[in-house]
Amino acid sequence: MQNNQIIEYEEKLRKAMLASDVKILDELIHDKLIFVNHFGQVLNKEADLEAHRSGVLNFTDIQVLNQSVIPLGDTVVTVTRVSLRGTVGNDPIEDEMCYTRVWHNIDGALKIISGHCSTVKLD
Repeated sequence: MQNNQIIEYEEKLRKAMLASDVKILDELIHDKLIFVNHFGQVLNKEADLEAHRSGVLNFTDIQVLNQSVIPLGDTVVTVTRVSLRGTVGNDPIEDEMCYTRVWHNIDGALKIISGHCSTVKLD
């Protein structure tokens, strides 16, 4: 698996998150997803999709600041630092966040099977 391929998947994910495109998100996320958000909540695929579908999570801007790619055979780990804006419920969010994602190749398609997000502490 080449780095440019995973970068394309990460960009497709970024655009889907911005548009709350649940169809594309559904394609990119593995059915057995385990995602830990910046609140420490453990979410499955349906909870993640529902946050976008319902509008509880609404991103208005996501800028990639830095991205590392670690290929491990049929699996790739990405660590992506972003600047983002939007809302979670009624609360505005404007932070730098760091996302770690585990992408796994399943029948020729990369899917996110695990992820974690945390707020970046700025000094």
